[in-house]
Amino acid sequence: MPKLKTNSGSKKRFALTGTGKIKRKHAFKSHILTKKTKKQKRNLTHVGLVANADKNNIKKLLCLK
Repeated sequence: MPKLKTNSGSKKRFALTGTGKIKRKHAFKSHILTKKTKKQKRNLTHVGLVANADKNNIKKLLCLK
């Protein structure tokens, strides 16, 4: 069976933690930042975790499962 290719877009967007969870960045932090409050921009800076409903799909894209 041939080797599986990792999805190039997903390997740039997601990273694994030491415990096996998948880290992601928040959306809405790239442009049109003038109308967003400081608090909103600050909270979007923090790293989030992928929801359990999406975990299996992302693991397939990263060839982890």
